[in-house]
Amino acid sequence: MTIALRALHVFAVVLVFALCACQRTSPSTATSPTALTTAKGPARECVAQQNAASSSSSEAAKPADKPNPGLRITLLDCRTYDLANERGHWVVVNFWATWCGPCLQEIPDLTNFIKTRKDVAVIGLDFEDGIEQKTIDDFLKQHTPGYPIAVADPYHPPQDFDTPRALPTSYLIGPDGTVVKKFLGPITIKDLQQQIDKAKAG
Repeated sequence: MTIALRALHVFAVVLVFALCACQRTSPSTATSPTALTTAKGPARECVAQQNAASSSSSEAAKPADKPNPGLRITLLDCRTYDLANERGHWVVVNFWATWCGPCLQEIPDLTNFIKTRKDVAVIGLDFEDGIEQKTIDDFLKQHTPGYPIAVADPYHPPQDFDTPRALPTSYLIGPDGTVVKKFLGPITIKDLQQQIDKAKAG
């Protein structure tokens, strides 16, 4: 092989690798739930646009638990949820995923708990990568949680909460907006009732 042909061969190999690299997609733009598309069309635009905007504004802040966390996020039905509006209530902020078995066991317990307690509310944050709109719609039709659900971007989680290392992860927020208890793993009505009674006893 002549020097010219050898140089041409090397150039062709480099070009192939360069083209392959250009086809790789960044996880923050392609697989983030806030930028999802399905085979039949885009995910709900209200959720994609609002939650993407909220995530980008928190990129500079390292996610960490705060004693008085804030949470403002767009729900699947396009309403805006603001944790600050729940002052005066006990609130369970529940990070979960459709593939998480223990998370599924929590749904009926949390739903039943808020049915019996007018002073308790729940917000469910679906925390998983690559969830398609049809998948979560079908899931919610089958399991029917009695509380609002939002998709939380795992690449840019809510800035006032630590990034969940395991699911489910839940926070019990007191009526004054402070974190009473962080739960790692599944919780029951008994767990919540005990923590609320303990906090009330002071």
